[in-house]
Formats: sequence, structure tokens, C-alpha cells
Amino acid sequence: MTSRIARFTVQPRLPEPLQPLSRIARNLAWTWDAELVAVLRDVDPEAFQRSGGNPIAALSNASPGRLSELARDPVYVARVDAASARLDALVAAANAFAARSDVPKAIAYFSPEFGVGAALPQYSGGLGVLAGDHLKAASDLGLGIVGIGLFYREGYFRQLLTAGGRQIEEYPDLDPELLPMSPVDGPDGTPLRISIPIPGGVMHAGAWRVDVGRVPLYLLDTDVDDNPAELRVVTDRLYGGDREHRLRQEILLGIGGVKLLVALGIEADVFHTNEGHAGFMGLERIRMLVEDKALEHIAAFEAVRAGTVFTTHTPVPAGIDRFHHDLVTRYFGEGGVPTSLSIPDLLALGAEPNGDGHHFNMAMMGIRLAGRVNGVSRLHGAVSRGMFAELWPGFASEDVPVKHVTNGVHAETWVGPEVDQIYRSRLGTGYGAQGHGWHVLNDVPDEELWSARQRARMRLVEEVRSRVVRIWEGRGMRGAQLGWIGGTLDPNALTIGFARRVPTYKRLTLMIRDAERMTRLLTDPHRPLQIVIAGKSHPADEEGKALIAQLGAFAARPEVRHRIVLLPDYDMALARAFVTGVDVWLNNPLRPFEACGTSGMKASLNGALNLSILDGWWDELYDGANGFAIPSADDGTLPAEERDAIEGDALLDLMEHVVVPRFYERPDGLPRGWLSMVRHTLSVTGPRLLATRMLRDYVDDLYAPAATLSRRLQEQDFTGAKELAAWKARVRDLWDGVSVESVDAIHSGQVAGERMPVSARVRLGGLTPDDVSVEAVYGRPEDGALQSRSTLELTAGATVAGTTMYTADLTLPAGPLGLTVRVLPQHANLVEPADMRLIVNA
Repeated sequence: MTSRIARFTVQPRLPEPLQPLSRIARNLAWTWDAELVAVLRDVDPEAFQRSGGNPIAALSNASPGRLSELARDPVYVARVDAASARLDALVAAANAFAARSDVPKAIAYFSPEFGVGAALPQYSGGLGVLAGDHLKAASDLGLGIVGIGLFYREGYFRQLLTAGGRQIEEYPDLDPELLPMSPVDGPDGTPLRISIPIPGGVMHAGAWRVDVGRVPLYLLDTDVDDNPAELRVVTDRLYGGDREHRLRQEILLGIGGVKLLVALGIEADVFHTNEGHAGFMGLERIRMLVEDKALEHIAAFEAVRAGTVFTTHTPVPAGIDRFHHDLVTRYFGEGGVPTSLSIPDLLALGAEPNGDGHHFNMAMMGIRLAGRVNGVSRLHGAVSRGMFAELWPGFASEDVPVKHVTNGVHAETWVGPEVDQIYRSRLGTGYGAQGHGWHVLNDVPDEELWSARQRARMRLVEEVRSRVVRIWEGRGMRGAQLGWIGGTLDPNALTIGFARRVPTYKRLTLMIRDAERMTRLLTDPHRPLQIVIAGKSHPADEEGKALIAQLGAFAARPEVRHRIVLLPDYDMALARAFVTGVDVWLNNPLRPFEACGTSGMKASLNGALNLSILDGWWDELYDGANGFAIPSADDGTLPAEERDAIEGDALLDLMEHVVVPRFYERPDGLPRGWLSMVRHTLSVTGPRLLATRMLRDYVDDLYAPAATLSRRLQEQDFTGAKELAAWKARVRDLWDGVSVESVDAIHSGQVAGERMPVSARVRLGGLTPDDVSVEAVYGRPEDGALQSRSTLELTAGATVAGTTMYTADLTLPAGPLGLTVRVLPQHANLVEPADMRLIVNA
């Protein structure tokens, strides 16, 4: 039997001139600021590289002699002082929203994962990296966001690949004292603890603080002495364990996250949850209002909804967490997690309208508890409206209140040094926070642009070769056996990148569906093509792992292994190497299953051209001059195999007949046509890809309206919330009595542009005209529905025999016209007309 070993990391005592290094290393602003990371790297470049770019670990291994040497170096000490002043200036920079009274002072941003940097491996893929970029953009703009997540002692798995391409998972044992974060203490100076009653005991958690520029990120951790062994491992791995383990994690994230905010004295105006993982936060906030403010449950519910934003990041139901009712009942019933809800009321929050009646859906709960819901691209918003339409029976899918805010990426994090120099020389420092002025990039000479792209590609080739050497050395090769690696990739060849998670819908192997044709493209002696690939599959996804093995087997063929490279352990560091160095970014998912696809955005900001199915962000930003669109056969009628065959052929056709010729067409030694597309990508598409643009959209469309309504409902001891709850209860009680008795549209030869009288006689069933909105809905009739719809509000007139006459004049559009009338609840404090999910259609 082995005993638990207590671990301690004793940090070196820094000489006084170097003491600012500790503070610089613990603020992850160095993940995007070249001057900050340079001063940290130069303490010991080899140790910095060995640590995976983690300055805390590198400093802990620095020898006293080296530190003393640096402390006596006036040039280095001056750099440390300058870096410290630079960090101070970053933290004290102006708030871009200071002049706006509607912008919330504090936004609690919940996510199960955060990808801030490779040195803090608390992410699995796009959701986590997006969350990290969200915090960085908030730091750039001075928006008051507080991140809430979990600290996973084993992070997400590290991926090893056998020579045959088989994925092997390996979980690191992270030492928190060697990571860029600090323990959080309570007011009495002892480690802060939050506690959640659960069946059979109490789950305790401590917290770590991560500084992301001027934004704090707090990570809850159950590996504390207060917990028994089975609870210490709740935060062991990201997306690991069985259903009960996942439920415990989500209770900790949602309920524990709210408790943490209370313990820290942070009063958030808006609560933003990414996916349903943190959905239980709404239950805790309702409980607090019921118990601490003596609100009735229905009023507490309205107060919580008003200030809650829910973002869905998946276009497929399989990506949503579901828990069996028995498990939820056990954890939230008697002796479990306290809430102000009965079990039937709680289960109703997570009910699936067309489900099996036995499962609790975290996204359904998240949507019901949120006043505002959004997808992460225009197309994804439309897909989400269809996916969640069952929550709004009777509503057309376009009326389902799921909006969209298209994702963005943090420019300074993801732009490589070559293109960064171009941006800084034209746009100045802080270009990632600028949404204007990018047209000046149209004037970048071809020679300068091509030089930057050539140097970036060379840097990528060197990085790939270095990694391939380490891989094969790890497999036992030495010396002459490694000689072939020197010919891996050509620094002058057209280089395509493909890197992402590997679920089946992303179709990793579509490019080698016709292996012979791809081999010819890769080995063309005059116009060579080469591909760098990376990707992880979830440990339980055997289909995804089989795709990796299939691709790995192809890449290992002697005739192509110098032109196609599959690298293991896809993380943020490898992603940055790829997106900053490739010429083309490939994305070929099954449309419309790509919610956004931010990796292609990162490549675009570096001057790469996208070669992609029109899905996610590419569906709305492709303009014909910023890349290449792969034709999609997504009409829903084709078998998967046939669709893959059609789209696989289309992909190779584009590569062979359009992409490759465009790159190698060089009438005077430069690919002028290619560089014109690169320049257009930087100057026109570039500013639309910024995380700061995304954050401003969140502020304007979601955060500010949510904060305004939340404050209004809380005023005068929650009078607004109480009145809204009572009004909704009355409307629901009487709604069955509402009906549209008749509709009249008098068309007597009017032509387009002239007015046509429209009227409807509506029975209000005890409601008043102030309680409802009556609208004419009109558009082009097609297949039993109205296309290109518009609405016109009708005005209430006289009430006769229990029915009220509503009238309006409709300015006629040209062409075929269909028209109907609908009735919706109406109140000044409703978020949306569909807020109550009540509608009467004529």
C-alpha cells in the first residue's frame, strides 16, 4: 500500500532587480505580448523550451548562478523594468466602454475549459481556445469580465501516435505550483473554500486565480484535504469519467462558481454560460434570491433570466450533456444539493419536448434559464433555431429567439512574427483592438508580402522537421536512420494545413479518399503540394481514432512521407505554428455541422487562404477573393458515402485545377494573383475576424441589453421582477381563451407600392389589448409556408361581442403575396415576442 506523497515546489529567490519577473510570469499577457515573453524566455532559453513555454517552470529550474549573472547585467535589468512597466500600462489602459452607462460593470463568464496558453493545458479544443480569446479581448477593451472554470489536475490528454498512426492517450500530472496561477485566500488569510452539500456528504473546493492581462480567471479545484478521496478527483480530467462524475463536475462549475463569486464579493450584472455545462448556476442564483431576498420562486426566475446569456457551440444534439432523471433526482433530492425547486419543477427545466421522458438535457435547462440565447456564426444561428425549435411550438423556425454572434480570434495571440511586423508598421501596436483602418493593408507591396509568407513557411517547415525528429527518436531511431527527415517538406512548396478535433463529421480522411490522385498531387515534381496535419480524437471515439490511424498509415508511405506529415499532440503551440506558416487552410466538414471553425480565422489573419466547405464562419465571410469554396452536396437526399465521393472529388479538383495553378503562376517570379488574394484577405476579411469585434457584438447585442433589463427588474426591491412574474402568470392562465376569429385583406386592384387594408377580429379571452401584439405576417407563398417574411403590427379598435377589431394598411410588395395573422403576448419587460413560448396563429 502506498501513501499519498505531499509535493512542494520551492521557487528560487530572485535577486531584487529580477523580482518583477515573478509577477510578469504569472500574468498570461505574455502569451500574446512578444516583449513580455522575450524577457521571460531569455532567463534560460533551453529551460523555457523544455518546459513547453512555461515561465514559472523555467524560473523554478534557473540556477542561482544564472540569476545572479542576469541581475548584474544592466541591459537585461533594463529590459525587466521595461517589461514590468509595459504590464502596468496594459493593466491600467483605458476602458473602451467607459462612456457607456448601459455596459455591465461585471460579467461572470462560465466555461468548462479555457485555452489561454499551452502552458496552462485546461482545454480540449475550439470551445476552450475561444473562451481564452474572449478573456483576452475583454482585457484589450477593458470590459469587466470574470472567468469561472475548473482546474483539472490532469488537464486533457496528451496524444501519442504509434508508427501506424494509432492514438494513445497519456494524462499529465500537473503541479499547480509550476503553473502561471496563484491560490485564492479568504478574508482571514487561509485558503478560500466553497462547499456544496451532495448525497452522502459535502463537496469542498479551493480556487486558483489566473491573471489574463487585466481579466481574472478563477478555477475551482476539489483536490483539497477537506474532501474524501472520491471527491478529490472530481476535477481530475476535462471531459473524463462516467455520467455521475460529469454531473459532479457540472454541479461544481455552475453552483460552485456562483458560490465562489459570492465568497469573492463579486456582484455580476450578467451571467454568461457556454453550453449547458454551467447551467446549474441559474438554480443557485434562484435559491439565493428566494432565501436571501424572500422572493417568490416565479419572481426569482424572472430576475435570473433577465441577466443570463446562453451560448450554444454545437450544431448536433449529440454534443449536449444529458443525465438520467434517476441520477438528477438523487443529487438534487432530499439530502442532496439544495435548491428552491421541487424535483418535478427542476426536471421540467431540463425536459426534452420530444425526448424519451427519462433524461435531463443541460442545454434545454440553460435555454429556459436564459433571457438571451445565441449561436456562434450566422449559419449556426439558423441551425440552432431548427435544433431547439421544439421549445417554441407553433413558431416558425425563423422566429425562434436564438440569435448569433460570429466568433472571432485574438489577433496578437495567433499572428506570427512575419505578418505581425506588417500589421504593426501599418496599423500600430494594439491592432487587434482596431476594427477600422485595415484598408491601408491594400498598399503592402507584393515583394514585402511574399517575403513574409516565405519566412513564415520556412519557420513552419523547421518546426515540423524538429518535431518529426523527436517523434522518431522516441521510437528508437538514431543517426543515419533519421537522414530522410531533412527532406521532409519543401520550404518553397505550397503548404496546406489541417488541424482540429477529429469527430467523424470533420472528415479528416476526405483528402485521401482517392489516395492515388492525392499521391500524384503530393509528388508532382514541378508544382509540389504538401500537407501538415494534426488532430485529437476523444478517447471514447473509436471511429475518430480509426480515421487518425487511416491518415497515419497513408502519411507513413515512403513515396509521400516527405510531403504529408501527421503530428501528434495537437495543442495551442502546434496550432500557432500551423496557422502562422501554411499557405492554405483546409476545412471539409459535413455542412452544416461546423458551428464556426475559428482555426481558419487564425490562418486568414496570417495571410493564408481558406479552402473550405461553406460552413460556419466561411459561409458568411467567403467573398470569392479571400479563398476557395468547396462545392457541397448537402441537399439531405444523398447517402453519406455518395456525398463524400462527390465532395472529395470536388476538393481534389479545386486543389489540382485552381489552388495549385494560382500559387505557381509567377509571370515575373512572384505569384501576383495569389498575393492579391492574400492582400484582400488581410485588408477586408481581417478586421471581421477579430475577437474584439466579437466582444463588441456581445456587448451591443447581448450584454448591455441583459444588464439593462436585469437592473430594471431589480429596482425597488425587485418590483419589476415581481410584476413581470405576476403578469406572465395571468397571461398563461387566460391564454387558452385567445383566438383569431377572422382575417380580412381587401385587395381591389392595388398595385405594388399602394396600400391594402388588413383587419383581424381577435378574441382576447379576458386579456386586454395592452397584453398582446397582433401582427400580420406576409411574404411569398411557397410549399405551404411564407418565404421572405415581414410583419406589420395591427392597431386595436373597438371591442364588440367579446372580440376586438385590429386594423392596419399594408404597403404591397411586388409579386405573389400570402398573408396571415398571429397574436403574441406583449410587455415592456419581455426580452423577445416569443419569450413566453405562447402564440396563436390564424
